[in-house]
Amino acid sequence: MPVAGPNTPRAPRRSRAARPTPPLGSLTQAAHRESAVCGSCGSERVTRLSMALTDGTEVQFVSCHVCEERSWLSPGGPLSVASVLDRTRKQ
Repeated sequence: MPVAGPNTPRAPRRSRAARPTPPLGSLTQAAHRESAVCGSCGSERVTRLSMALTDGTEVQFVSCHVCEERSWLSPGGPLSVASVLDRTRKQ
């Protein structure tokens, strides 16, 4: 039986179901950031991260660098921290 060496081609990896990926932004270059504002003070100096919670809910976490407000937003509106924690627990 032949032994696989470092130059032996591998079988292709199976890919996960393809989801369209949003364009990458930049946290450091304002020209590459999508516009976002703080819901509390209106500042544009925010960090915004898009993610999917364990239950599949698509959310955005927004953190303000000026007033330090942190919020979780879903397509249905703002979420409380308690709601986010409930949605991230293993089923």
